Amino acid sequence: MAMTFVVFVVYGVFAASVRRHAIHRPVVMTWLRRAFAGAFAGLGIKLAFSDAS
Repeated sequence: MAMTFVVFVVYGVFAASVRRHAIHRPVVMTWLRRAFAGAFAGLGIKLAFSDAS
């Protein structure tokens, strides 16, 4: 359990640093928005063409 805690703490610190990097760079935020929009559009298209059975 202690090892899992340490892994999650390291993961949290890494995620916080990546977040700081992404938020302070407008180019990164633009590409993140585009990626999420593309993913949602792709999922919407997949749902529209899926079988409802």
